Amino acid sequence: MPTTSPRRLASVLVSLLSLVAPQMVSSQSATYDVVIANGRVMDPESGLDAPRNIGVSAGTIRAISASKLTGKRTIDATGMVVSPGFIDLHQHGQDDESNRLKVRDGVTSSFELEVGTDDVDRWYADHAGKSLLNYGVSIGHIAVRMHVMHDAGGLLPNGPAKDNVATPADREAIRQGIRRGLARGAVAVGMGISYTLAASPDEIVDVFREAKGTHASVHVHAGRGGLEKWRELTFEEPFAAAQLTGVPLHMVHVNSVAVEAMPQFLRMIAEARSRHLDVTTELYPYTASQTSIQSALYDVYENVDDSVYARLLWPATGERLTRETFHKYRKTGGMVVNFMMSEDMIRLALRDSIPMIASDGGITNGVGHPRVAGTFSRVLGRYVREEKTLGLMDALRKMTLMPAERLAPRVAEMKQRGRLKVGAIADIVVIDAAHVIDRATYEKPGTPSEGIPFVLVNGVPVVSDGKVVEGVLPGRPVRAPLK
Repeated sequence: MPTTSPRRLASVLVSLLSLVAPQMVSSQSATYDVVIANGRVMDPESGLDAPRNIGVSAGTIRAISASKLTGKRTIDATGMVVSPGFIDLHQHGQDDESNRLKVRDGVTSSFELEVGTDDVDRWYADHAGKSLLNYGVSIGHIAVRMHVMHDAGGLLPNGPAKDNVATPADREAIRQGIRRGLARGAVAVGMGISYTLAASPDEIVDVFREAKGTHASVHVHAGRGGLEKWRELTFEEPFAAAQLTGVPLHMVHVNSVAVEAMPQFLRMIAEARSRHLDVTTELYPYTASQTSIQSALYDVYENVDDSVYARLLWPATGERLTRETFHKYRKTGGMVVNFMMSEDMIRLALRDSIPMIASDGGITNGVGHPRVAGTFSRVLGRYVREEKTLGLMDALRKMTLMPAERLAPRVAEMKQRGRLKVGAIADIVVIDAAHVIDRATYEKPGTPSEGIPFVLVNGVPVVSDGKVVEGVLPGRPVRAPLK
């Protein structure tokens, strides 16, 4: 039997170790830009949940080790959870005011994928070098329809794009707009059927067809019909379009489209997935929605019971609406909050394995909805720690790995986000799991969350000791390949 020299045996052992645990090789001899030490490292992809030290250099995780690491800066995470940074697939506020609240909530990547834009190149140019967070956008059917039909409504249509049936020339221009946006690197396709009620089923299928073969998911705000029909499962169009074309479908904010029909909606998605249809969804952990009072959603509120108006809150003044004030603000325009959902349905969706967490957030001069500041901390504090509605690893998976996997087929770099592993991009959040909680309210929606003392974006600390770091803007564009 041949013998092996000690030197050869040592070489073989080192080679095997490098394959099995590359993060532990030469970890003690290096000096990293940042070391996160002594934390409970939780990685939803690998299932790692153990005390580890993380070494970061040049924006990348270089080591994850049980042994001590040396860094130019060391963050002591003793007694805290270290997680991948949170990925918000549904964030309308893409400005500094929103981003400063988002990083305090643990978010490291923020995407505008429901409404999107009609000009992808311009959108990325407008955000270049200005963001604390990584950022990305969809090519939006709403935005393209507004451009084609000369609707100057703002974020949402309030004229021809809301009310007019598209002519053949309009439909061709919309198709070209979607096609051009995908060629220019849009992360996904956005669609708000509920805001463009005049769009025909054929027009909706047109949009899905443009996405076919691009690996882009279509992010849909679904539902048509009157106030009561709105509460039924009016999701046939996007499900049918996805099945017809084979294009991935993402249904936005399951809580505010399904409302009390949550069990049926979740069952529909599970059944679709069992037939190998690529369907995902998301929710925000609040019982009130927010959107423009002039949008198509409120066309059916013109003559409803007084009790329905009383569910509406006007954030600018804090007042609950009446029939008179509803019609007053409908003329002037603005965002309205609608208390239309129940806690039971929120808990049901959180317990289900399919929905991700996404905020649908936005705030302007301190006026808005608390979900922009508090979504992720609210899940971790209220629903994980206090109520035990779901486990911590399950919640982190919904905030990190699952949204990264949703985008990864089209945007390869998302395979290196939403994870803690050697070679991954260093988007990292340190969580004080015993104290993390949302503080934003409907009266004070701009109040930051607490209990997230450190956040790194691309390896750069953007939150330190619970405060936003001034003078750093490490956010990078997340964009599909250009054609």
